[in-house]
Amino acid sequence: MKTHRTIQRAKTGVIWAAALLVHPATANATEDRQAQCGAFTVAVIPDTQNYVDYKHQKAAGFPIDSAELFYEQMRYVADHAQSVGGDIVFATHLGDVWQHYSQWSDPAHTARGFKAMPNAMSSEVAESPREQTRTVEIPSAINGFELIAGRLPFSVVPGNHDFDALWTDPTHPPRPEATGRLKTGIRHLGGLAGFQSAFSDQSVFFKSQPWYVDSHDGGADSAQIFASGQCRFLHIGLQYQAPDASLAWATRVIHRFPNMPTIVTTHDYLDRDGARDDNSNPDNSILDFRDNNPQMIWDEFISRNDQIFLVLSGHIGGQGYSVDRNLFGHEVHQMMADYQGRWQVAKDLGRKDSGATLGDGWMRLLTFRLDGDKPTVRVRTYSTHYKKFSIEMKDYAAWYKEHEGFADLPDAEYLRRDDFVIGLGDFHQRFDSTKRSDDDAAN
Repeated sequence: MKTHRTIQRAKTGVIWAAALLVHPATANATEDRQAQCGAFTVAVIPDTQNYVDYKHQKAAGFPIDSAELFYEQMRYVADHAQSVGGDIVFATHLGDVWQHYSQWSDPAHTARGFKAMPNAMSSEVAESPREQTRTVEIPSAINGFELIAGRLPFSVVPGNHDFDALWTDPTHPPRPEATGRLKTGIRHLGGLAGFQSAFSDQSVFFKSQPWYVDSHDGGADSAQIFASGQCRFLHIGLQYQAPDASLAWATRVIHRFPNMPTIVTTHDYLDRDGARDDNSNPDNSILDFRDNNPQMIWDEFISRNDQIFLVLSGHIGGQGYSVDRNLFGHEVHQMMADYQGRWQVAKDLGRKDSGATLGDGWMRLLTFRLDGDKPTVRVRTYSTHYKKFSIEMKDYAAWYKEHEGFADLPDAEYLRRDDFVIGLGDFHQRFDSTKRSDDDAAN
């Protein structure tokens, strides 16, 4: 039975300035902990759907092949991988790899009795399936991941755009007079054949890779282990609004790797204000009791598994951060980043319509320093197109903050939303045995 338990948010977690504070570690952390991780970086690749969108390529009349912006990101990750002398040990894609749907509905939901009607009052993306999803967008996504294959462990999770079908439930049709999701009707997602054609557990990317340690639902959910120095970390990637079966699988994976520091990536989880997204679009849990919205994922999985110390998500344009305490009283850092709505590159090309949003090459780099008494994660945001970090761009706030809903925020505070330091105050207390042996190294 699903619960809707509310865990009180740590007061410091919702204030961005508090992220700059380094929390004190336990006094004897250095003596107790023998493992040496060294400084290392995890690359976080937010929603890339606008880069691979078939309408944003020269063949469709766009001034550039915007897929190259995605390829630039992946080349950066490959060129800075630890295996070739860099510091990036793992990469995680936050979902919404591509843009368009490819079916009206999926066979599995049809067999369960779900009914579908076209998406009225809709965006171009949702108005009808596109054959270019399979002929242009998915091949472009595969090309991008081929650039990092063999360089480092990585994860990719399906976001809502990576499902095969999006439809409106005919018993909850659009209501033009309403607001929110009722205005367009209640919608539902289904089908992962397209995603599995690229990123299944049997794909060339993951089959027989020692670091790809488990999977579920044909690779829609997956688990990886990555290492730095003598330390190992578990990563779990969950599909959009992960069903009960996905959460049960993920719990089994955690039990298989006890006491290992764990990061979770799922597409839809956090909002800009640091709260869990309570207005998901679409919210699959409305029509299907098997599916879980972000609060349910916290209640049923994240808060109950003490190994999870970091949750990463995208989906909502902009950025968000907060800290909650799990049922064991320990900190869970939660971070959202999604830059798909940024379109300065299009403006540079002379485009004047906001429909030419791309993302401008922005991605996140999380640099972990865990060996000292005060373990931290430095969060930085980097554009592989402009080849600068966000704090190095004098026009960064002018370009983006109003569009992302922060027009009244001082520039300095807005800049801190994309460049800050997290103090992992209880990390040593929780994970004092992260040391690995040469025999159990995963990569």
